[in-house]
Amino acid sequence: MAAAASTQPPQPPKLPQLLERDPYLAPFETDFQRRYSLFYNRLKNIEENEGGLDKFSKSYKTFGVNQFVDGGIYCKEWAPGAEAVFLAGDFNGWNPFSHPYKKMEYGKWELFIPPGQDGYPPVPHGSKLKVVIRAQNGELLYRISPWARYVVRDEDKVNYDWVHWNPPQSYILGEGRATSNTNTCEKQHKHPSPKRLKSLRIYESHVGIASPEGKVASYKNFTYNVLPRIKDLGYNCVQLMAIMEHAYYASFGYQVTSFFAASSRYGTPDDLKEMIDVAHSMGITVLLDVVHSHASKNSEDGLNKFDGTDSCFFHSGPKGTHQLWDSRLFDYANWEVLRFLLSNLRMWIEDYRFDGFRFDGVTSMLYHHHGIGTGFSGDYNEYFGLHVDEDALCYLMLANHMINFLHPECITIAEDVSGMPALCRPVAEGGGGFDYRLAMAIPDKWIQIIKELKDEDWNMGNIVHTLTNRRYEEKYIAYAESHDQALVGDKTLAFRLMDAEMYTNMSVLSPLTPVIDRGIQLHKMIRLITHTLGGESYLNFMGNEFGHPEWLDFPRKGNNESYHYARRQFNLTEDHLLRYRFLNTFDRDMNKLEERFGWLASPPAFVSEKHESNKVIAFERAGLIFIFNFHPYQSYVDYRVGIETPGKYQILLDSDAAEYGGHQRLDHSTEYFSEEYPHNYRPNSLMQSNLQTTFSQHPRRCHKHYIEVYIPSRVAIVLQNMDIPK
Repeated sequence: MAAAASTQPPQPPKLPQLLERDPYLAPFETDFQRRYSLFYNRLKNIEENEGGLDKFSKSYKTFGVNQFVDGGIYCKEWAPGAEAVFLAGDFNGWNPFSHPYKKMEYGKWELFIPPGQDGYPPVPHGSKLKVVIRAQNGELLYRISPWARYVVRDEDKVNYDWVHWNPPQSYILGEGRATSNTNTCEKQHKHPSPKRLKSLRIYESHVGIASPEGKVASYKNFTYNVLPRIKDLGYNCVQLMAIMEHAYYASFGYQVTSFFAASSRYGTPDDLKEMIDVAHSMGITVLLDVVHSHASKNSEDGLNKFDGTDSCFFHSGPKGTHQLWDSRLFDYANWEVLRFLLSNLRMWIEDYRFDGFRFDGVTSMLYHHHGIGTGFSGDYNEYFGLHVDEDALCYLMLANHMINFLHPECITIAEDVSGMPALCRPVAEGGGGFDYRLAMAIPDKWIQIIKELKDEDWNMGNIVHTLTNRRYEEKYIAYAESHDQALVGDKTLAFRLMDAEMYTNMSVLSPLTPVIDRGIQLHKMIRLITHTLGGESYLNFMGNEFGHPEWLDFPRKGNNESYHYARRQFNLTEDHLLRYRFLNTFDRDMNKLEERFGWLASPPAFVSEKHESNKVIAFERAGLIFIFNFHPYQSYVDYRVGIETPGKYQILLDSDAAEYGGHQRLDHSTEYFSEEYPHNYRPNSLMQSNLQTTFSQHPRRCHKHYIEVYIPSRVAIVLQNMDIPK
């Protein structure tokens, strides 16, 4: 019996808690067990064969080209399809055969180049290199190492060159910080990373477009011009896109060619390290938009056909190509692919001090169909079965386990549109191990409402449902729009609301037209209700906070290589004659208010009202009362709002205030007193005199406490109970 018991596959130790929380997952218990068993066995194999996950994920220190303390150079590559491997470059006059690698087991190759006289490194800093692969057909292929740390492109060239990066003086590092599993300290920048945040307010950013000028902006520009702006706006986290090197600028960073190289188009690796360090000095957490879902098809300066075969890091044949993205797909069951990807995450954390990752394209990873031509209705059968790529899911579980084990302060976010259950639950429960997932249905809902419905037809219940429809105890990042909506071919909320009038009527010297007035008021209300009701974190794409005009389009042949739309016109908010400053100020004050009261870290809101004909939504969260009147023209007085806690209330935030481009219809000195009069399942209520609503429309079964508050049309207000100690 004991022998039989020992053959039982490993079980997720906390799976019963997951199934108790969601009994509808019980029929899929064996799926969770199988997934966890795959994860457990791979982790066990790594521990037994590689000296542990810690050592395995540090392979970036041995693979590629690394310099020893004595000046010697150690080179190592995995090229299972190669007949021979050599190193060539400036250091040996580009002789393709003078420095051959020695063949090792499992398709690995190694080379040691001793130091020169007086310990001088044989491969100088800044010199160009190539790995020379003799393919099975005898052809010589000049490749960039998959582990290359710095690649650059000369203006007169199409492809990138690999440059050995080992400066005699790198960015100055400060004292160390102990990792969770060791008493030794890793090197660290001057300023420590911020502690793990309870409320994430994320500023999604792209370094290259972070300037009003029509050019590729730099890390230095972001450090000294953009980070102070982010801090002032009240964001405590910056999520950086397009950092991993990508040959095609217009890919927005999603066609990665060199996974270990920080993009050189913005500056040097030290410039990026400084940028992250300065962000940390401001208390700003820095996340990397990591692309492990696919890779560029480039072979001259990418991973594709590195060893002369169509496999190596990828599946061979059609399985290894994404039909829509025209890119290569990783073989997540391959041992060396796991080494490569896990080490990649480790390098970005420990060398650059990133505080976590937003994993791009998770839906494509999770399913063999990659989400192509597939809709997700929420039926649990869509998330279990043979169509799920459990090797990819296992990799994500390993990645999250590694990050949580070695750097528990780090954060991971999944970009998954499918809604995979338990993706943001611990691996011990059989989950994916992510901390957050993007609430991707929210921006789609706002687009659908603005595009298809008249204001009078907006459905309050549908808005509330979309904002609150999330899995219990899985954290969501709410956003009204991200970079996706800003790209050419789509429209931002501001552009959908105001369109062509943004070119002519955003000046305060011009009349406030109905279109601009509507756009400004709804832009504020949409962002506030998304921020307060939609999740446990909030995200905004740079520039959208102030209604950045037009769209985002990178230089390419289709636009004559123009940078006109590949920039962010922050200067618009600094012109006091333009109305953009109103939206910018509102966004700042909204974030500052969350910083004070922490609604993102509070339990989900209690929605006491979603009135269809009145177009009113009211809810409580973090001890505050949020009231939204989406009606295009009807203002209300004596509108009763149910509340949990009695007391004296005052206005904290008013979207109708003058500094936000509002009409100043509310008196902020007014004090509102509740009375014991139950309403909408709350023991007390506030009341606002209503020109239309009669008591017959609000049954007396609930009325007990009320106060009188005026809610103008297209206005959102936030009330605080002044009787509760701060």
